Amino acid sequence: MNPTLFGYVVRAYVRYTLGILAGVVAVFLVVDFVDRAKAYGGEGWVWDVLKLYGYKALVTVQQLGPAALLLAAGTTVSALRKKGEVTALRALTFGPAALYLPVGLCALLACLGLVLFDETVAARAGRRVDEITTQRFNRWGDWRLYYTPKQWFRRGDNIFFLRGGDAQEGFENVSIFTLTPEFKLRRRVDAGRMRSLADNRWELTDVVERTFTEDGRTTVQQQPRAEYELGVGATTFRIRPGRPEQMRLGELREQIAARAEVGLATRGFQLAWHNRFAYALAGLPAALLAVGLALRTNRRGHLTAAVVEGLLIAVAMWGLMVVSRTLVLTERLAPAVAAWMPTTLLTLVAGGLWLHREGLLPLPRRRRAAK
Repeated sequence: MNPTLFGYVVRAYVRYTLGILAGVVAVFLVVDFVDRAKAYGGEGWVWDVLKLYGYKALVTVQQLGPAALLLAAGTTVSALRKKGEVTALRALTFGPAALYLPVGLCALLACLGLVLFDETVAARAGRRVDEITTQRFNRWGDWRLYYTPKQWFRRGDNIFFLRGGDAQEGFENVSIFTLTPEFKLRRRVDAGRMRSLADNRWELTDVVERTFTEDGRTTVQQQPRAEYELGVGATTFRIRPGRPEQMRLGELREQIAARAEVGLATRGFQLAWHNRFAYALAGLPAALLAVGLALRTNRRGHLTAAVVEGLLIAVAMWGLMVVSRTLVLTERLAPAVAAWMPTTLLTLVAGGLWLHREGLLPLPRRRRAAK
């Protein structure tokens, strides 16, 4: 491919991408500020709002990045076509690859950059947004859903109710319920404090142990100190609060393993792990699809059509992701399937459009009604 032509298309695509991304981020932040302006107040609130929206801008770049790649691809090709440059390329025997390749390469690099940006910047910025919103402006939203410490855990036949403390310093005001295979209570142990020892052993102080027999009798035993082999170590209870989307990949893996070990839900964390890659990489097939749509024959209103088509695709994909997430959380769809479904669909449609242009996948034509 001609390097001059390649560089020209790359520069046009990068210029449109940066312009569109800046525009949509600015619109989102303005609308968000207008919607929440009444909640901001107090001494020094201007500086706090500036910090808040600085972090929100970073999160929004990651969230709207794939949509910007989609809109910019259609706009770039439409602008070239409007100026007659696409016709000139055809006259010089350059095929669609002259546009697909530079746009695809730029989109791929941008998608990989978004994955790295999410891992290193956006996740931390999201946590800071929650901290400033709740601590400074007292807007809690669904904060308690993700940040309230977990107290109930299950491992094997034991159910643990840990009311306070942590795995490192020890837990306070503890109750341990041991169940039979028929899910009947066999033993209950209450303790003022529980501290981890070696080899899954725990030291309990101020212990009250109740044993329940099958014939309905109850035995109560009190001890100032006792050791129990509970089948779990301290690492089992290292459950970190927070939104899974705001955790790094290593933290997500640890939380998935830890939560699965004690019977807590992991599907939201698995979905966040897959989405760290799938969401950003959706920008590549989306951009290629926009190029294919912009190259359709007999296309009118090039720039307007590109924007409308891009917005329709973005809205459709967003709706699919919302529905898929709901199906994941209700255990009706696997997290990996939900995360990669939009990317896969975009890839299939973009590939089908490419094959149609190459004459390898003819599409059915409308039949004219007989007179």
